[in-house]
Amino acid sequence: MIQIVIAEDQRLLRGALASLLDLEDDLQVVGQAGDGQEALSMILNLKPDVCLLDIEMPVQTGIEVAEQLKIESSPCRVIILTTFARPGYFERAVKAGVSGYLLKDEPSDRLAESIRRVMQGHRAISPELIFDSAVQKNPLTPRECEILQHIAGGKTANEIARALHLSHGTVRNYISEILNKLDAKNRIEAISLAEENGWL
Repeated sequence: MIQIVIAEDQRLLRGALASLLDLEDDLQVVGQAGDGQEALSMILNLKPDVCLLDIEMPVQTGIEVAEQLKIESSPCRVIILTTFARPGYFERAVKAGVSGYLLKDEPSDRLAESIRRVMQGHRAISPELIFDSAVQKNPLTPRECEILQHIAGGKTANEIARALHLSHGTVRNYISEILNKLDAKNRIEAISLAEENGWL
């Protein structure tokens, strides 16, 4: 029996997914979580075989949970469920070592089959998500993403320079390069573009 934890902040969808998967002879939903933090705690305690993680949840996103599970060396296989075909999300999910990356509107029988495939050591990825992620790669370096995160958090160039042990001039150069790469008129637009694409 394949044991599953479902993490999805929309209660109706979470319940529907659990009911559909429980109809399968070899699948059993052992836990349901409404946010990322609850999901992480449940996965570490219940030790399911597979977890289905919504990408955008309160407290922690599905990708942040997947990244944490990788750090914890959890044997639980992760399948991300998303309605968003954002290239940055896909890149981060792959780096976090997820086994599956599927659209939420996949038919239930295909989802069940994907869970079985993942348990056999394969990857299960919706073709549309691969195509969209290949079209647009993140143009920012990890350092530029880090600086943009600080800007999004409301820090000034001086505060960023102090936090990252860089000179003020270096931070200004990074900001200029970020705006240039994203073809953004200002910092607000740069943050918005990066967030839309899942790069932040």
